[in-house]
Amino acid sequence: MPYSSRDDLPDSVKDNLPAHAQDIYKEAFNSAYDEHKSESDGEETAHKIAWAAVKHSYEKSEDGTWRKK
Repeated sequence: MPYSSRDDLPDSVKDNLPAHAQDIYKEAFNSAYDEHKSESDGEETAHKIAWAAVKHSYEKSEDGTWRKK
């Protein structure tokens, strides 16, 4: 299921990522979901792709917060 806004994102995303990283996640997820939705694990694949997109621009610091690279 594609996400229409940041408010629709999973709590694990909303509660941990800064706003810009949430936008990256949402756009990457929606694109990947559209491409993989016909697969049995399409939603799981889309989440993995979305996290990879976030990790391209953000990293988790030692204190557990996400910051831009």
